[in-house]
Amino acid sequence: MNKNIKNIFLLTVLMVFFGITIQAQSTLKAGDLVDGIAVVVGDEIILESDIAEQANYAKLQGGAVPNRCDFVESIVNNKLLIYEAKRDTLIENRSAMLKENANQKYNQILGQFPDEKTMLAQYKFRTSYEMKNAIEKIDTDNYYGQSKFARITEKADVTPNEVTDFYNTFKFQLPAVKDEVSLSQITMYPKLTTAHKDEIIGKLNKIKQDILAGESFESQARIYSDDPGSASKGGLYTNISKGKMVKQFEAAALNLAEGEISEPVESDFGYHLIQLVKKSGKNYDARHILLKAEPNEEEIAAAKKELDSIRTLIIEGKLSFKDAAFRFSDDKQTKFNAGIMTSPEDGSDKIEKLNLPPTISYQIAGLNKGDITDVFQDTAAQERKTVSIVKVDDVIAAHQLDIATDYDRIKQMALNKKKNEMVEKWVKEKLPSIFISINDRYKDCTFKTDIRKQNAPN
Repeated sequence: MNKNIKNIFLLTVLMVFFGITIQAQSTLKAGDLVDGIAVVVGDEIILESDIAEQANYAKLQGGAVPNRCDFVESIVNNKLLIYEAKRDTLIENRSAMLKENANQKYNQILGQFPDEKTMLAQYKFRTSYEMKNAIEKIDTDNYYGQSKFARITEKADVTPNEVTDFYNTFKFQLPAVKDEVSLSQITMYPKLTTAHKDEIIGKLNKIKQDILAGESFESQARIYSDDPGSASKGGLYTNISKGKMVKQFEAAALNLAEGEISEPVESDFGYHLIQLVKKSGKNYDARHILLKAEPNEEEIAAAKKELDSIRTLIIEGKLSFKDAAFRFSDDKQTKFNAGIMTSPEDGSDKIEKLNLPPTISYQIAGLNKGDITDVFQDTAAQERKTVSIVKVDDVIAAHQLDIATDYDRIKQMALNKKKNEMVEKWVKEKLPSIFISINDRYKDCTFKTDIRKQNAPN
């Protein structure tokens, strides 16, 4: 439902400024490396090969595909935002972070394939450098485009009358809301026994002694580290900005001298050996070896028993679900919010049943408002084993959007429309003062705004 609403009511400008460049496909064959400049906006240049690479990457990531001319116009408008964003001193330069994030995304995608050669062939890149560079370009454009969009629309608001007017204008075009639920959860990470922790720490200490005896940190990381983002690189992370890593990791790394190796360090991800490679201003390079703290069957059973006791207290009215979530949940995204789960689509506490994770969908099947699932085992985002209970706070049957029952949703849609109009106005005002060149390949296109200034050479 959320995607459908956005498709109908978020104007082309909104799609442009929230990353349409990674959701488009030109008429060129995806992956072909074609020389030539397609678009120039200020000092921002888009090559035909950039378009093809990004389009193919988007297609394989499930992106939408607009038509050729809409895509070119979106490129121009998006690049105009990016050009102005880079000149805006209030928008932080995050180039180092974006480069590191591109490397991490590359490694995450690589983990889905048997080898690098297969992945590059699937995504139609010749080298890892080309693919990382394409990911970095996409993320950089998205960051600057979204940041400038937010700056332009930061004071946007709508009155109750404007919400009502919006609803009266569009109510017959509003799609039906699909079946939804509101859910709360308590999630716990099974605790390792002291003996199990000592076993992991002992293994790390043995690895450290081997390194001190002559083995390289890099080779030991490749052999033993459980971190998919760095193991293949010998545990190396570069240009780490302060605040990026978990606190335990950063505190240990920054307390080391260059070349020094830490004692085993515990974090939410497991246990680390950390070696500080280099400090440079506010950034640093570090290697680490991660051993995940995987609970065994006995530890999982103990966590299930503990959570089942908490569930009993809630059902008997001796403890509220909200208080139990705050006191016992290990899920940082929900424990301070009464355990309430939100939609990744728009942050709403109403989630389409079809979009629920399979495990949760199975657990709540047949439950009514106010019911609580039995304790069940699952896996968190960091691939950590968890035990959870979920409460059904509300069940919302499929219905047509109505201002009496869906005011907040309709208000957000009206606000989005106003933001779009603000950015459209801003673009039109900026167009006369920014150099824009579009290749003659697109001379037959009819654009919604007067973006064609002069043509680049063929």
